[in-house]
Amino acid sequence: MHAQRDPRRFPAQRHRPERYLALLLCLSIMTAASVAWADPRVPPRAPALPAPRALPAPPVPAIGRVWPVGTRPAVLRGWEPPASPYARGHRGVDLAAPPGTAVRAVAAGRVSFAGRVAGRGVVSVELAATGRPPLRTTYEPVRASVRKGDEVAPGQVVGTVEQMGSHCARTCVHWGLLRGETYLDPLSLLPPWLWRNGPSRLLPVLGVPLP
Repeated sequence: MHAQRDPRRFPAQRHRPERYLALLLCLSIMTAASVAWADPRVPPRAPALPAPRALPAPPVPAIGRVWPVGTRPAVLRGWEPPASPYARGHRGVDLAAPPGTAVRAVAAGRVSFAGRVAGRGVVSVELAATGRPPLRTTYEPVRASVRKGDEVAPGQVVGTVEQMGSHCARTCVHWGLLRGETYLDPLSLLPPWLWRNGPSRLLPVLGVPLP
């Protein structure tokens, strides 16, 4: 038989609400103390923000006022954008021009380079008011008549076509257009009214016997 407890020595356990209230009060004091003693040098962590999306490149404005050479230059080879930065293609336009032909700035800008690259004379012009990074036109092979930093107006002569250094079967000017490191079609700089006056394209004549 189990011994019975003496009610005088073991009083009945009762739930005391004051104990729970004291426990809640103690937890509140500890939380307030931890906030008050927080290191003020450590700023609160800001919520993570979504990564900004890259803005699309602005379109090429048709700000050209003249052709780089002549008034109706023949396009020996057009722009052929490569599939990747190192793939094959044609990163510009070849315009037929005999040696000594004046090469003109198609739009207003500032000369960013005038010198020789791999034995070829090159002139590069950053076009004014064309965004960031600005559009940049290049002409080669050209003997420069301007220097880096020169301001040029539309139609101003920047050099003359060189005899050597052309990659065309006949002497030509390779005209390029870039925004940053991205190659674009330089013909897109020309407004429609300039297209009415050129260019002509040299196409193969088929079915005609040779003299």
